[in-house]
Amino acid sequence: MAKEERDVKILAVVGMSGSGKSVAVDHLTSLGFPKVYFGGMIYREMERRGIERTPDGESEKKFREMIRETEGKDWVVKQVINDVHKLIEAGQKRIVLDGVYSWTEYVTLKKEFPGEMIFLALVLPKKLRYKRVAERPERPFNRAEIMERDRSEIENLEKGGPIAAADYYILNDGTIEETNAKLDAILQEVEF
Repeated sequence: MAKEERDVKILAVVGMSGSGKSVAVDHLTSLGFPKVYFGGMIYREMERRGIERTPDGESEKKFREMIRETEGKDWVVKQVINDVHKLIEAGQKRIVLDGVYSWTEYVTLKKEFPGEMIFLALVLPKKLRYKRVAERPERPFNRAEIMERDRSEIENLEKGGPIAAADYYILNDGTIEETNAKLDAILQEVEF
């Protein structure tokens, strides 16, 4: 079936650490949409190579940067594309991507799935984002740690590009219910 005939839509949720991506993706998966998690590609390859994940996320960070440096900036997105094609072949028409990190990934996805990609960025004031990251139950960071993570993701992984080029934005400065309502409105608008 030609791409223009298959009515596939792929929603990529992007944002800085602590922006609410996981909460948004959880809402989307609760509605029955399958997700492909970029970090899952990293975890899968780390496991394949026998590299242990550390609780502080440091081994993941180092591996994520190393794999992109040694295998190419598009290594992770190539794995994601394979998984997305498998979902489409299995009949899925609406797919969620969790964790687009780089401009290379953004461009590669737009090229691979022309007219089918929708990028949604979650944004909020930095002060509130830092507060949420410090208080989250899983992998909390203090201010210095989150500032370093931001710097690393922007400088080493080009994370700002997909956020800046997103098709839709949600200002995630309210409750989870408010954010989910904004997300539902966008889903309706794009017929997802």
